[in-house]
Amino acid sequence: MVRVKKGVNANKNRRNTLRRTKGYRFGRSTKERQANEAIVHADSYRFVHRRTKKRDMRALWNNKIGAALRETDFSYSRFMGALKKANITIDRKVLAILAEEKPATFKKVVEKVS
Repeated sequence: MVRVKKGVNANKNRRNTLRRTKGYRFGRSTKERQANEAIVHADSYRFVHRRTKKRDMRALWNNKIGAALRETDFSYSRFMGALKKANITIDRKVLAILAEEKPATFKKVVEKVS
């Protein structure tokens, strides 16, 4: 059986790893072992933060809707319950945009629900 030396493939893997960690601080951008560890952590954070971003955006929408509802006699939770009972299927993102950019339209939605 022919002997296969791994130099070419090892260099290719090393080069790709160090390319991914370009711009990282200290040894994480130049040393292969530290770079591999940095990549593993970065990928796990990337996965987690994609979900955290969704949670943060929903909380922001809730705050915007609640702030717009302070002018009326509704609380956020009662408003969302009333929307559901009235079979109005506008999601929180759209409601937040309406509350912020088109308050007249948002008031019409509130009047429709109450």
